Amino acid sequence: MDARGDGERISAGQDKIETTNSKMTTEKIIIAGAGGQGIMLLGKVLAEAALREDKHISWFPSYGAAVRGGTAYCMVVISQEEIASPYVEQADTLIIMNQPSWGKFKGRISPKGLFVLNSSLMDCDCEPLDAQIFKGPFTKLAVDLGNIKVANMIALGALIAKKEMVQPQTVMQTMEAMAPPGKQGLIDINKKALLTGIELVK
Repeated sequence: MDARGDGERISAGQDKIETTNSKMTTEKIIIAGAGGQGIMLLGKVLAEAALREDKHISWFPSYGAAVRGGTAYCMVVISQEEIASPYVEQADTLIIMNQPSWGKFKGRISPKGLFVLNSSLMDCDCEPLDAQIFKGPFTKLAVDLGNIKVANMIALGALIAKKEMVQPQTVMQTMEAMAPPGKQGLIDINKKALLTGIELVK
């Protein structure tokens, strides 16, 4: 997928895919973890898949912390209406992939929001009130699949199974479009990871 610029708001356009999901109006998401965990890629795949389903999206990455080895994060907004700002102060969903990100972002959840937590790298005992929590051993499952780097796609699978904001088929088509030429093996492992995350929720 071509880079579209930090914080750019994108209206629905070409490559549209019909979806029967009518539950969502606007979903604000923060995805956080360590540099090297594929945080930005997770957000880009989710945003591009939503765009393919004729939704409005924004993707707002933070690169600096990833370079320094600290907490990396991005913000994604998916909406059936035009998006006023890509910045997310309070998230409907927080995907947190490591313990430092939990400390930094746990207070940014909206009432009745959803946490998707990587229990492989987190101590999740300090659960907040007034929020849903889904825990999954994303890193362990990625290692079991043979590639630790696909933990992000396992988390994405869990998210779309919980919230149904985009269809799995659309995410897989997005993976195919974004993968470098000749990297069928990379596409296959990421699809397996996505399905693993979906199965965690079922």
